[in-house]
Amino acid sequence: MTKQYADGKMLAEVEDGVGLITFNQPEKRNAMSVGMWHGLTDILAEFEADDAVRVVILTGAGHKAFVSGADISQFEQNRADSNAQVEYDKVTSAGRAKLAAFPKPVIARIRGFCLGGGLGIAMQADLRIAAEDSQFGIPAARLGIAYGWDMVSRLVSLVGQAHARTLLFTGERLDSAEAGRIGLVNRVVPDEELNETVLAMARTIADNAPLSVRAAKFAVNQTVRPESERDIASVYAAVAACFDSADYKEGRTAFMEKRRPKFQGR
Repeated sequence: MTKQYADGKMLAEVEDGVGLITFNQPEKRNAMSVGMWHGLTDILAEFEADDAVRVVILTGAGHKAFVSGADISQFEQNRADSNAQVEYDKVTSAGRAKLAAFPKPVIARIRGFCLGGGLGIAMQADLRIAAEDSQFGIPAARLGIAYGWDMVSRLVSLVGQAHARTLLFTGERLDSAEAGRIGLVNRVVPDEELNETVLAMARTIADNAPLSVRAAKFAVNQTVRPESERDIASVYAAVAACFDSADYKEGRTAFMEKRRPKFQGR
């Protein structure tokens, strides 16, 4: 069953351990409104609490865009000056922070335009799989705006300072091949194979032991944090929880019995 948020501009559904979040404003190339940011935060909170969800896919409605950026029609209302921008940032930063802290794996399924704030959303996913027709860019310099710490630091962590400077200074777009070359996306596939490729990857992840996958995500996330902020103790606590879990026993038993394990996430 598909649930609607933000007046139908955000959609959520769950099937076979996979949660699907759809940015659903195709007439505006899925540009993000303030309401859609609230909807994204609400969906992520529900998916985090739902043990049936083991992995999440982010995708855009239609074939023209993942998310083309912010809904410019709202700029006069929500981003007219620095004071308005502060309030707008509170909403968007909360959404990105919720996505960054989401404990389960997230895959961005990208087709078409992935620009500005849309790229900011995709960058917070753990994996980015793009169709060959995808385009990426950060046009802030062409609009007279700038992005804050969370988005810029994430960009640098993925592509390095040199490529980040080029993207931010020029505002130029990259095709999917170049995005793959610099590490902005994990994989590029033919357009007609995108859905199948991402779904197969999501199902593979969903079939694995949830505690193991979450422990791996948490550990990797600590490596990109400043050394003084890394929670190494929790990394080892997550490792210990895996070894003490019923899933570890199931994994050993299934291996000895030469069958596929049936993990329960406990």
